[in-house]
Amino acid sequence: MNKNLVIVESPVKAKTISQYLGKNYIVKSSFGHIRDLPIKNNIYQNKNKKINTINKKKSCIGFQKENFLNKIGIDPYNNWKTKYIILKDKKKIISEIKTISKIANYIYLATDLDREGESIAWHLKEIIGGDQSKFRRVIFNEITKNAIKYAFKNYSSINMNKVYAQQARRFMDRIVGYMVSPLLWKKISRNLSAGRVQSVVVRIIVDKEHSIKNFSPKEYWKMYVSFKMLDNEPLVLPVTHFKNNLFIPKSHQETQLASNQIKLSSCIVENKDEKIIYIKSNPPFITSTLQQTASNILGFSVKKTMIIAQKLYENGYITYMRTDSVMVSQNAIDMVRKYIEKNYDDCYLPKIPNFFIKNNHSQESHEAIRPVNIFQCSDDLYNLSSDEKKIYKLIWSQFLASQMTESQYQLQTLTIRAHNFQLHKKIKKIFFDGWTKIIKKTDFKKSNNLFFNFSIGDKLNIQSIDYQQCFSKPPIRFNESSLIKELEKKGIGRPSTYSLIMSTIQNRGYVCLKQNKFYAKKIGEIVTKRLINSFQELMNYDFTANMESQLDQIAHDQLSWITVLDNFFCNFYQNFKESEKNPENGGMKPNFIVNTSIKCKNCQDSMVIRTAKTGVFLSCSNYSNFSKEKCKYTINLIPEYDFLNMIQSSCNDNEKNNIYKNCKICHVSTDKYLMDEKHKLHICDNYPDCNYYKIEKGFFPMQDYMGQMVKCEICHSQMCFKVGKFGKFLLCSKDNCNNTRKILNNGKINVPKIIPIPLPELICKKSDAFFVIRNGISGIFLAANTFPVSRETRTPYIEELVRFKYLLPPEILYLTSAPVQDNEGNKTILRFDKNKKVQYIGSKKNGRYTLWRAFFKNNEWTVLNE
Repeated sequence: MNKNLVIVESPVKAKTISQYLGKNYIVKSSFGHIRDLPIKNNIYQNKNKKINTINKKKSCIGFQKENFLNKIGIDPYNNWKTKYIILKDKKKIISEIKTISKIANYIYLATDLDREGESIAWHLKEIIGGDQSKFRRVIFNEITKNAIKYAFKNYSSINMNKVYAQQARRFMDRIVGYMVSPLLWKKISRNLSAGRVQSVVVRIIVDKEHSIKNFSPKEYWKMYVSFKMLDNEPLVLPVTHFKNNLFIPKSHQETQLASNQIKLSSCIVENKDEKIIYIKSNPPFITSTLQQTASNILGFSVKKTMIIAQKLYENGYITYMRTDSVMVSQNAIDMVRKYIEKNYDDCYLPKIPNFFIKNNHSQESHEAIRPVNIFQCSDDLYNLSSDEKKIYKLIWSQFLASQMTESQYQLQTLTIRAHNFQLHKKIKKIFFDGWTKIIKKTDFKKSNNLFFNFSIGDKLNIQSIDYQQCFSKPPIRFNESSLIKELEKKGIGRPSTYSLIMSTIQNRGYVCLKQNKFYAKKIGEIVTKRLINSFQELMNYDFTANMESQLDQIAHDQLSWITVLDNFFCNFYQNFKESEKNPENGGMKPNFIVNTSIKCKNCQDSMVIRTAKTGVFLSCSNYSNFSKEKCKYTINLIPEYDFLNMIQSSCNDNEKNNIYKNCKICHVSTDKYLMDEKHKLHICDNYPDCNYYKIEKGFFPMQDYMGQMVKCEICHSQMCFKVGKFGKFLLCSKDNCNNTRKILNNGKINVPKIIPIPLPELICKKSDAFFVIRNGISGIFLAANTFPVSRETRTPYIEELVRFKYLLPPEILYLTSAPVQDNEGNKTILRFDKNKKVQYIGSKKNGRYTLWRAFFKNNEWTVLNE
């Protein structure tokens, strides 16, 4: 029997596709990329030689022409010759694929339709080798039976222009990362990294941080005039213009003067305009708009949104989720119009389909993100999780709304003149809901006159004039949604890479996310400043955006990828060699330390201010002294915004009142750090280039900053704020009680831990150990008593909790009242909802979770999906 081999990246995708192909097809997954450039190929050390720390630092820099290929896997001096290696964990997969390929008639490369998918397909073809005529490239935008069959009938060959574009991006990122990162290690601090796009994104956040810190609030006033109305509430209008110019009074005196003039004037209706405005729906989602909407409406992170969308695509529910095109196929338009015609009145179906203008850089073959079958609502998909249903519903609603009629609003504008002053007011009320019937439920009233029965020339009587003092507000910090919008506006990166970028810059310690707001850390500010000075072109927004445009031109065979790389490397390498020099000769400045008057408790030498990936801290001046005995004494410095209530209270107040600007040298803002409960350290925002600091003495109890008094659940003593090797935590103040509570990255305090409860009768399967009941971030679980020797863990069955009910503490005793079996007789097991942070009950059948669930509400268990 003839056999054909089909290769995809994902095992889920493989499982879905295999359902639509016959027995003549063997579907295998490559589990992503199968080969790559060498990973840290002896860049920092030679395996055959032991080198000390000093020599190791020196070896980080100094790429020679003949060493490029060995060090980073590419040779820019030899027509970009490349050395790829098969990833260690993919050798078994490759061996299996090669064995099958030998007996296969044809090899179908069915990886994703973007550049990365094209690159994976090319790597597979290169590694498998053999008869090149056996390879066929298949592309599909949705995983449905018809789409799969059509793709396999209309196969093509690998698009090498896409491969070159992806390869060019990879090579540039490799050059920047593997050359600039060691430079940062030498000049600033260990374990830092740089990236062609990553560093520019950090700069955007750092620039915003500086604009907030150095913001100067400006005073302005608003004026409102209330007019008497017969048998109705007063009509209130703002004063907006003076002599046809915007009226924004800067002081109370200016406001008072204007008020007196208005009181002496006749207030006459100068104009009244009514019109109907039409608002068209937004187009179906592309990657960036899906990420933004999921963040704003659902509160999902970009990473979470893309993971869920990937699952929905691979299981055949939505079209490909990495796209920047708003184009929709004719079949999909016909399908959605049938759905609207069947389920809504005729007034909701436009006479002709709605079409949207494509982005200049969007790929013609791509479609917008849409449901594969519009007749499948989220409520009908019982096998999806709650989060998957939410994302699917967003996509489904947006696509449906995009093909519905425009919403209509009745807009009325009223203009009143009082001598040289004008008062304007606009009221908009919905006239016909249109597509807003899907996106949001809106109550509306039809009204012929929204402003009573005014006519031009009518005179109104003033009832009162009110003032409101205001101050201009500082720029708003980026959240994930607004940062994506900014990146898209500047043309930096691609939406498919936003998730990875945001994770990377946080993992590197350059920025942190507090209450869904991005804060630039000091090390991120220092690295950004140094990179701007040494690699000005690389850190330029326009350069990064233009490079994305050039990659698009490579993909469309409009530009040579070799030429783009040569031009990039020529300028970059020149800047790199200049940066390697000493600062006196124009090289990158090092991360200077600032001496303080604080004495080391160990050796009594002075303490210095240092900055590393972990943050700003005080260390003994002998911390890295090679001539004397080293002293490792340090003091952690805690930024004020690290506390739970600081973001909403002190930080905002400081930004509004501008009390940070107290550097006596630079006259810029200072950052505040808590040393202990009696000392606060002010450090100039220009540190380390400015050595200004100030020690503020007072009483700064940590619990006051945290906005709550936390008591130990064991001895009921007060818990104190501490910082340790693994981050911030609370420690019981009682001497003989070592109870701790971890403070999570989002600033919240972790749930109290229960004392481990030994269950000697419950034996582990993988060792001779027995289980103990523990409480962790993901709720109650069973763990081996010999941890970490044995790392066996699992969740307990309810019948096991009932069995050891007499040992359980009161706070989890309610779990023993849960059903021990579901309605089909399957054993129930304890589960944990990470979003709601609550325990619930599920059941298992043949090793898999069923749809049966039970939640504890109002002191009783409520069963769902029974």
